[in-house]
Order: sequence, then C-alpha cells, then structure tokens
Amino acid sequence: MDFEDVRFSAVDGVRLHGWFIPGGDEITLLWLHGNGGNIAHRLDVLSAHHRLGASIFIIDYRGYGISEGRPSEKGTYRDAEAALGYLTSRDDRGGRHVVLYGHSLGCAVALEVAARHEVGAVVLESPFTSVHAMARSRHPIIPSWLPLWPIIEARYDSLSRIERVAAPIMIVHGELDETVPFEMGRELFAAANEPKRLLAVPGAGHSDVLEVGGGLYLDALRTFLDDHVGRRPS
Repeated sequence: MDFEDVRFSAVDGVRLHGWFIPGGDEITLLWLHGNGGNIAHRLDVLSAHHRLGASIFIIDYRGYGISEGRPSEKGTYRDAEAALGYLTSRDDRGGRHVVLYGHSLGCAVALEVAARHEVGAVVLESPFTSVHAMARSRHPIIPSWLPLWPIIEARYDSLSRIERVAAPIMIVHGELDETVPFEMGRELFAAANEPKRLLAVPGAGHSDVLEVGGGLYLDALRTFLDDHVGRRPS
C-alpha cells in the first residue's frame, strides 16, 4: 500500500507519528489501536480495510512506536483529537467523512472523541464498558462496594460516553472473546443511540475478528459505511 509518513503534534506539544494510506473515495478511517503493540502490528487489518475503498489514518499514541511521550488516559484522548485535527486540515479528501475505528482500548478513545466532535460514524471492535468493569470481570472476588479509582487510575468509561455520541455506531464483537466479555459489547449497544448495528462474530475471540469473520465481517462493514457515510468515488 502507498502511504505517507505523518508527524504531527498534540495540543500539549507531544510529537506523534502515524501513517496516512490514501484510498479511492472520501471516507477516511481514523484507526485507533488497542493497548498492545503499535501501528506496524495492524498491517493485515489495514490491508483488508483498505480494500473497502476508504483512506486510512492510523496513529501511535504517545509512548507507542516512535511517538514521543508517556502513555496516559488523557494523553490518548489528546492524541486522537490531534489526529482528527490533522485530517480536517488536509487539502485533499482525507478530512471528509471521517469514521473513527477503534479496537479494544481504541474504542474508548474513539467514543471520547466522538462525544466531543462531529464525525461521520464510529466503528467499535471488541469494546469494553470501562476499565473498572473489566477489573471486576477479571477478578470477581472484588467486592461490588469497593471503589476502584484509588488503585486503578485509568477509567476509560465508554458506557457513560456512548449515549452522548450522535454519529451512527457499529459494534463488532467476537462471541468467544477471552479478553473482553461479549456481554460488554451488548451492553454498549443497548446504550447507544440510533442508528446503530451490532455484528456478533461466532467463533471469534478478541483479536481475530477479521480472520474468523472474513467476508461476513467485511461485507457488514462495507454495508454500514454505504448506508450511513457519504461515498463519492474519485
């Protein structure tokens, strides 16, 4: 894939890095990855999404890849907002019809940005409701009355943010997700505003939705973009 190596800055001056991959229509997926790895670990998924015709802008948060700084919850929000600002400043069609695409942790980042800014749509793959809910899910012995904020600083509270998002939302979740319970995807879907779509992928786990879902997953994503985001081929 042809790509542009992009350097840009967050509002607090942290220098960030990403790749812009031009596509054939006016949709751009702003791709926000999960907690592990960096942009180079998503090449298979990026290639599949690029075949849908969209441009893609994938970034590394501060402290990831060759982006500067140290990771933090507020930092990831600032980084995604800076990426959106970069896209809207472009003279070409890269800034039109921006769709926020998040995976896992990136879903929480996408929802924070979508709650504050107008975007074409939001796609959430393997989303969790909040970090604190994840902690209780992984460690059920934690008493329900025990507040977790003193020991777990990050919140990434997607459940409280999704109801403030006006853009169309698509949630994709593997039914056998071993990291984020599938029920969290259902809970977020129930809280989301219309128009919305939930794609449950039988047999898929946390990071193999494309591999398992294949054509079903890509066709559903293409239909969602066609139905809710303007497309004009170049």
